[in-house]
Amino acid sequence: MMDIRINGCKVQADEGMTILEAARKAGIKIPTLCYMEGLSPYGGCRLCIVEVAGKRDFSLSCSENVEEGMEIQTHTPLLRQTRKNIFQLIIANHAFDCHLNCLTCSRTGSCELHQLMGELGIDQFDYVFEDNDWDTDESSLSIVRENAKCISCARCVRTCQEIQHAGILTMAGRGPETKVSTFMDRGMGNVDCTNCGQCIKACPTGAIHEVYHINQVISSLADPTKHVVFQTAPAVRVAIGELFDSHVHESLEGKIVAALKRIGADAVFDTNFTADLTIMEEVNELLDRVKNGGKLPMITSCSPGWIKFAEYYFPDSLENISTCKSPQQMFGALAKSYYAEKMDLNPKNIVSVSVMPCTAKKFEMARDEMAGDVDYVLTTRELGKLIKLYGIDFLSLEDESYDEPFGISTGASVIFGATGGVMEAALRTAYEVITGEELSDVSFHQVRGLEGIKEASVQVGDMTIKVAVANGLENAYRLMQVKEQYHFIEIMACPGGCLGGGGQPISQERDILKKRSEAIYNRDQTYTLRKSHENPAVAKLYEEYLDHPLSHKAHELLHTHYMKRS
Repeated sequence: MMDIRINGCKVQADEGMTILEAARKAGIKIPTLCYMEGLSPYGGCRLCIVEVAGKRDFSLSCSENVEEGMEIQTHTPLLRQTRKNIFQLIIANHAFDCHLNCLTCSRTGSCELHQLMGELGIDQFDYVFEDNDWDTDESSLSIVRENAKCISCARCVRTCQEIQHAGILTMAGRGPETKVSTFMDRGMGNVDCTNCGQCIKACPTGAIHEVYHINQVISSLADPTKHVVFQTAPAVRVAIGELFDSHVHESLEGKIVAALKRIGADAVFDTNFTADLTIMEEVNELLDRVKNGGKLPMITSCSPGWIKFAEYYFPDSLENISTCKSPQQMFGALAKSYYAEKMDLNPKNIVSVSVMPCTAKKFEMARDEMAGDVDYVLTTRELGKLIKLYGIDFLSLEDESYDEPFGISTGASVIFGATGGVMEAALRTAYEVITGEELSDVSFHQVRGLEGIKEASVQVGDMTIKVAVANGLENAYRLMQVKEQYHFIEIMACPGGCLGGGGQPISQERDILKKRSEAIYNRDQTYTLRKSHENPAVAKLYEEYLDHPLSHKAHELLHTHYMKRS
């Protein structure tokens, strides 16, 4: 610890702490724009400048470390005016017609520029805004870049490089021509983008957002010839409340069902049902590989961002990946086969809509290998917009139940939303299938938590199964270097797993992933059935339609393959 003074007050700071971190610890907020926790300091926006006694020039608080006895001023009149001038220069190239187009901006209500204007006390602009006529990149199936809204803070670039190991974004041009671009300016749909959407969450201005499916869904709902069915993922229900100013994190699936029924859904189903189904297929696939000398380690296939990353970076390891479709795609296939037959519906008239925390699901639904299973994907943010568009008072709704035959699920499927959840769900079922004994404690705490990589050795009968879990593609890359020492691996593209998906509400709360995770595991404990093989609706599906796990019918509907990409 070292003693410093901030604005005349004595403050204790840890050695190695930056001035910005020390100020925040002391309850003083220094304005920032290019700074983002978890990323390397960039120092591009210069808004975090401070005055340090004995230094002639301003210091960048985001990158300069504290020193013993340092005296710092954070909000002098000179600093405040300088920040105002800097901010106006930053936005001089930004499409700042917010008074006209704020309702169409993806960051309406959560724009960091608007927030900073208030913090800096800006009530008029002294500079003329320039229109550079930037293009809009719509080449991706998942993500749109509106370059006119970009302020070159490079948060998306650093996120893509440092957290996701993809590095498909870069800064191009000089001076006022500087912009975020891709290799040879080809567009995100024509480079090695995994569609994870973490760049969206990093962007402070709405220059990057998901490809919207909301209008197509509204059109389908208005078409009397269409039978519109929804599925909702586990991570959506513990985050949706944030879009309605709820500060209590709990699972709100009952309200989601009620809201979707009010906007005209013909049926609302639970993606957790096909999460349980995924475990049945995946566990049996793992056991088949172990018994018959199949390719190990087996790696989970629920995260489409991870799948595309593997296709680019680890094409020779595709045989290690489970052939199981993700729960989203399994549901889509069953909705247009089993459900259609059961309800005597023409599959061509069924519109299958999934509500996901993930932008990569929009790419997944369009893959040639699975095209047609799912018609549209809404992110959690899009669902919030849809509910507001229909004037529904979401938080006051009485809970309603999911529809049959895909409405029953277990606690094991709920935890799919958290990193380590797929692994834990699989271990709960694998243990009882292998040993024939009942688990006394279904919680596998070894694979829980938000650490980048977790590993465990689990004793199952006379077998010791070595498992590992990674979240975030930088951690996935590291884990894949040593994959041979494990039997079973779970990888999720997004930090925190689906809870931190690119389609989730954008939050500046530092512990938001922890709050969502706690809500997921609390919900798991409320279930009477907490193991996927106990799901009676899944058992009935096998009895009536699929016969048994890994059957010919199951392979036809529930399994797929992937492709090497160069």
